[in-house]
Amino acid sequence: MLLIGNGRLVTRDNDLPYMENGAVLIDGNKIKAVGATADLKAKYADAEYMDAKGRLIMPGILNTHQHFYSTLARGMAIDAPPARKFSDILNNVWWKLDKLLTLEDVYYSAAVPLIEGIKNGVTTVMDHHASPYHITGSLGMIQEAGKDTGVRLSTCYEVSDRDGVEIAEEGIRENMAGILVGKEDESDMFKGMFGLHASMTVSDETMDKCLTAMAGEDAGFHVHCAEGIEDVEDSLAKYGKRVITRWNDFGILNENSIAVHCIHVDDEEIDILKDSKVKVVHNPESNMGNAVGCSPLMEMKKRGVNVGLGTDGYTFDMFESWKVGNIIHKHENKDSNVAWGELPEMLFAENANIVNQHFAGNVGQLKEGYYADVVVVDYNPPTPVSADNINSHLLFGVMGRQVDTTIINGKIVMKDRILQGIDEQAIYAKSRERALEVWKQL
Repeated sequence: MLLIGNGRLVTRDNDLPYMENGAVLIDGNKIKAVGATADLKAKYADAEYMDAKGRLIMPGILNTHQHFYSTLARGMAIDAPPARKFSDILNNVWWKLDKLLTLEDVYYSAAVPLIEGIKNGVTTVMDHHASPYHITGSLGMIQEAGKDTGVRLSTCYEVSDRDGVEIAEEGIRENMAGILVGKEDESDMFKGMFGLHASMTVSDETMDKCLTAMAGEDAGFHVHCAEGIEDVEDSLAKYGKRVITRWNDFGILNENSIAVHCIHVDDEEIDILKDSKVKVVHNPESNMGNAVGCSPLMEMKKRGVNVGLGTDGYTFDMFESWKVGNIIHKHENKDSNVAWGELPEMLFAENANIVNQHFAGNVGQLKEGYYADVVVVDYNPPTPVSADNINSHLLFGVMGRQVDTTIINGKIVMKDRILQGIDEQAIYAKSRERALEVWKQL
């Protein structure tokens, strides 16, 4: 057993939200007890002791929408006209890059952001993958990267018609293979979902094939929804209905599914999102970077839509995503009072609800019986900390790089900022090597 004590305990458990000198006891891959350091040290005297030295002890951070495959784009130059709309970004960057990825590239594209995530306290990631010329086995490569780094993973493959019927059908098969592996994974460290790109690249015919493959499965769909206005325009032109309405008519919006972005949605669609119990994931930095607009987050939250927080491949630091989400919605709504409570609720409570919908055990709280996904954060508060103001301290005082120790499923994967059992230098060197090979083909 491992006892982490002498820390400022931030549990995210409403029954015991904060303790000034608290401790968490880990037994195997589960949390056995949470309480005062002195009490747990006396009761479990034989446990190995880790002194948090007054730092924050928190649940591991969860990212509910990521794109590992974008890793090799960092620093990449493309000879293309400046993007004037979102579809230009897709055509000139992402749909060029994904076609060049080999299975080896897929592994390193996943391993690097998983390491970056660990360094930022991220213990669970829900990824959305694309490599249309190397589909079969691609989710398996991501799973291997997850095993090698120790991160809890949900994956899916992005089915799309943009590369032809055969590639779309191969994507369907890869999704189903990933879902099967997830169902058989007794460690509860990996789950599969069914990925779709977006309404504008998935025809009714392909959607029917997806639904046939998913008959009887409850893994849920992971799909981009109304990210750019082109997605809405395409749906109206082809099908006479808006994106959310179209997906709802197919029956894919439910409590097991993830609807990513939902920027260009109207009042009727917001009601559909609420009534379907689908999980929406907001990605503020990516939306701003792609200049696609600001989602009606405050209205969705007001109406009871389940909204979590992701990064969409833009960053590995969920604290950063929280900070940007906090200010963009104040700016967009011209109201300094909004987003104080909504964003931390999305990051901590809603993201946990999304992840826990797919895994057998629970994450997101320091609570007896939950998986031992724990981080220690190097933060020395300049003012008193309490249950009432902890979110203010985190918002203004913490970035992901202040995470000192990351524990996933009871295993220490980073201690004192040093990765445990992961050859970071070798992985990054190989990633740079693979990036050069990919860039030569652009």
